[in-house]
Amino acid sequence: MKSLSKLLGLSIMAALLITSCSNDDDNEPITPTGPETTLTGVITADRILDPTKQYTISGPVSVASEVKLTIPAGTVIVSEVGVENYLAVLQGGEIDVQGTATSPVVMKSNGASGSWGGLLLCGNSTTTEGANASAEVAGLIYGGNNAGDSSGNIDYLIIRDSGAQINANSQFNGLTLYAVGSGTTIDNVAVINGTDDGVEFFGGTVNVNNFYAENLEDDAVDWTEGWSGTLTNTYVFNSTASFSTAIEADGVNNNPTLINFTAISATGGVAVQIKNNSGATINGLTITGFDTSFDFRDDAPASNLQVDDADADTADDAVFASSSTNASLFAWVTNASASSGNQLPSNITASVTLDASVEYTVAGPVLVNSGATLTIPAGTQIVSQSGTANYIAVLKGGKLDIQGTAANPVEMRSGDGNAWGGLLLCGNASTTEGVNAIAEVGGLIYGGTNDADDSGAINYLILRNTGAQINADSQFNGLTLYAVGSETSIQNVAVIGGADDGVEFFGGTVSMTNFYAENLEDDSVDWTEGWNGTLTNTFVKLTISGFSTAIEADGVNAEPTLVNFTAVSTTGGTGIQIKNNSGAIINGLTLTGFDTQFDFRDGAPSSNLPIDGVNAAEEGTFATSTSVEADFAWINN
Repeated sequence: MKSLSKLLGLSIMAALLITSCSNDDDNEPITPTGPETTLTGVITADRILDPTKQYTISGPVSVASEVKLTIPAGTVIVSEVGVENYLAVLQGGEIDVQGTATSPVVMKSNGASGSWGGLLLCGNSTTTEGANASAEVAGLIYGGNNAGDSSGNIDYLIIRDSGAQINANSQFNGLTLYAVGSGTTIDNVAVINGTDDGVEFFGGTVNVNNFYAENLEDDAVDWTEGWSGTLTNTYVFNSTASFSTAIEADGVNNNPTLINFTAISATGGVAVQIKNNSGATINGLTITGFDTSFDFRDDAPASNLQVDDADADTADDAVFASSSTNASLFAWVTNASASSGNQLPSNITASVTLDASVEYTVAGPVLVNSGATLTIPAGTQIVSQSGTANYIAVLKGGKLDIQGTAANPVEMRSGDGNAWGGLLLCGNASTTEGVNAIAEVGGLIYGGTNDADDSGAINYLILRNTGAQINADSQFNGLTLYAVGSETSIQNVAVIGGADDGVEFFGGTVSMTNFYAENLEDDSVDWTEGWNGTLTNTFVKLTISGFSTAIEADGVNAEPTLVNFTAVSTTGGTGIQIKNNSGAIINGLTLTGFDTQFDFRDGAPSSNLPIDGVNAAEEGTFATSTSVEADFAWINN
């Protein structure tokens, strides 16, 4: 079969070629290694590396006091395997990593995950260990009284395969910051496939902006010894089992600040662990897919962890979805390697047309970024891993063009029949949540002022097995429409066998024609946040027990219109539920086999639901819709 990389546009291919040196196994060196490209011992004079050469770390490498090591954009450094191989900047020394989004600096090993010591900075800032503390690594000295100390600059750096074991109790991290001061600038760092932490702060006052962590076996972010800096815009993704946490905090609480921290797990686990008297202030937190949100150890109080101006909510059903950081911020990381085989990439940043003869896979979030269009020809099959970490999302400004036909629909499903996250569109139309609202999914942003916004076109699409659980209160749907505008065209969509809603409208003005929903465990059609489009020709088939409703409506009533809506149940249940002040205008309604036709909740009046010109009434018979199951015979093609 063809690989996805053969199908990408020229602009993406160019980006992949520029950064292909970050791939793990099959890259040939840019130049042969030799003495001049081997880094070893102590660097005692200022040195600028050559980005056209590939460098090797052989043994401990340290940058001495009063010395600067400059690493230009695009430089690749490959470490030999083993605990003795690492790069350390000593007290008074400096590093200047000059990567860019198109040419990041890459540090990795020539072995597997967890096979070298990563990058360590030793500063002269404060730590509860005091001045001239001794690190667990080779007796490195760190700590002093200069909170504004500078260990240099890091920008656009990818660290892979780190985490070599130091002793029975500790390992190297990807990026280790020993008492590093606030005069150090650290922006745009990614740590991928390590066997210990992504970044660990041992005291210090340093700030880090834009940090990405993927598949680390211990903690993505760890701090101790009284770190007091700020971590802004973090995205953590785990698809491996038995990792420790997204955040671990220990020691004295100097109240560091985390701004917009998003963590997604495909395998459960613990999101945030606070030990002893540690803590932090978090402004913007999204947690998806974890079994446990918070674990307070050693009598650590919940008051030590302030989340969005309140003590951390430790209730089992607590929802955390306020971070605006999503994977699109880190396209420079995920575009640095070609996708594996036919796997869709994490970030689609230039227009891509798939090949209908290829079966594509989804493993993790797939984001269609602003300015890009993902075109999916008729007959294309997309198979996702199951679980909450796996979905396809079109971001604000991005577009989707699904070109299915009645004879050859596009199909998206999970590989094992269990629930996955489905398809999400994020638009720029109006919603009662306002402009740039944050979705409950992975920090996705939606909502604006352009009711005629265009997120593309969908025609003849089948979605199966959707509905992975996001948190205790919500799940993914088959098709989720966040503030999608009226210029978006959606026709001929079927959602079959899902664990949550078939389609849910979060505000927006989009209309949809020809919708089929079969055996969804929650609501077949759901809307909230003031959706006011039109849904034409719907057929709902329910042969399972325990579903919620054929229609659920909540929030402000912007009077959407439903034309020819047919719902048939063989197991009773409720047909239509109207909550709060929501409602709709229905022209053509058939309800068959429901125990309860209408359920008005929270004081919602029946006048909010006129049906064929008359207010809904339980005693009425409703059989005026012309939509029938035969209209959707195409789903069996």
